[in-house]
Amino acid sequence: MKTLTTLLVALLFVIPIFAQEDHSEFIEGPFATPQEVTETCLLCHDGIDKDIMKTRHWNWLGDKFVNNEGVTMRLGKQNIINNYCISLTSNWARCTSCHIGFGWKDETFDFTDGNNIDCLICHDQTGTYKKVPTGAGMPDPSVDLVKVAQSVGRSTIKNCSVCHFNGGGGTGVKHGDLDGSLINPSPALDIHMGELGFSCSDCHAGENHQILGASHGSLAAGTNHITCLDCHDEKPHQKKIVNDHISSVACETCHIPFFAREEPTKTWWDWSTAGEDKTVQLDEFGLPIYDKKKGDFIWGKRVVPEYRWHNGQADYYQFGDKFDPEKVVELNKLTGNIEDEMAKITPFKLMRGKQIYDSKNNYLITPKLFGPDGYWKTFDWNSASALGMAESNITYSGEFDFVETEMYWPINHMIAPAKRSLKCADCHFGKESKRLNWEQLGYKGDPMRTGGRLK
Repeated sequence: MKTLTTLLVALLFVIPIFAQEDHSEFIEGPFATPQEVTETCLLCHDGIDKDIMKTRHWNWLGDKFVNNEGVTMRLGKQNIINNYCISLTSNWARCTSCHIGFGWKDETFDFTDGNNIDCLICHDQTGTYKKVPTGAGMPDPSVDLVKVAQSVGRSTIKNCSVCHFNGGGGTGVKHGDLDGSLINPSPALDIHMGELGFSCSDCHAGENHQILGASHGSLAAGTNHITCLDCHDEKPHQKKIVNDHISSVACETCHIPFFAREEPTKTWWDWSTAGEDKTVQLDEFGLPIYDKKKGDFIWGKRVVPEYRWHNGQADYYQFGDKFDPEKVVELNKLTGNIEDEMAKITPFKLMRGKQIYDSKNNYLITPKLFGPDGYWKTFDWNSASALGMAESNITYSGEFDFVETEMYWPINHMIAPAKRSLKCADCHFGKESKRLNWEQLGYKGDPMRTGGRLK
């Protein structure tokens, strides 16, 4: 394993090779469409489009894997249900405003046309490039495409932040460990970005435009992971007892004591109350706890993660899967337990809420929210359900209700310096752990006191 020092030295020598090239002498314009910009980029960067079209960034699908029924499949944002804005299907133009492409407005989008790739969203250096929030990935008409194209360079935190910090409708809403505070973070918030000057690409950039890091469908396949031990050696601490934890405790567990440390994140979203005309109230953070289009919310700040054994994989709820509505529906089930040698105690954001389901067939509904006939215009759950389920090719009975759901989101960012990480007493020695539910994790109690596992 490379040490962090080795990595930093390597970066010092590698970065000058990629010093920004002045593109003003290569790009003249004018451009009638953003696709013409990409066509111009590909004149010099031949073959890059073929690489990008193989990536998760482009397809919104993870690697192929074989599920429990022996079926080979791919999962990702394209075909996974969540408990934020629920599903991509029938809501394309709104959701795909964060796609690295132009014009994914429905199921007919051509993923094989390289000119639909948006080079500017990742490489703009002017800070002026933006997409229309409801425009299926198309740039805002006010953008000077020539100016932006001439500015391009290595991607920055700000480039990545446009989409990844604003998932779910605003900064920090979805992930909890990705928000606007990371654009220029303090060392106390994130040691790598705030003190060492890392950008997102220093950890996430793979070969041929492949983006490293497991989330969404990548957890289903159990592939594409980045770990702290890719850079740090397996004995990074001075004390042996701390190093001994590495075999069973993820580094993030101790080094991310809280997430949403500077900007709040949503922890509860109840769609069942949407559509009501009631006074909007603000919470202690100054954020709305109700929206007529979306229902009730709960926000959290300095949130203690949920800790679970995890081996890098997860089983996801699939369109049409039936469930018992008297129980909480698990949108993803983490795999791994105390007996799994590949699993570690790992931190997560557990998002909870209520969302619509077919109360006769007992499966989740993928409602049409966005567009002229969507729920956000009509406030009619029945018609929104019929339209959305038709586009998902799933039968809708005409009867609906709301069910509680939960979904795990990995917590990997906002790495605190060592002096701000968890201490032994945060998890051990007390009559009851301040953080860990030892019995839930498979122990008889605090292993520093009982030393045993549940049988």
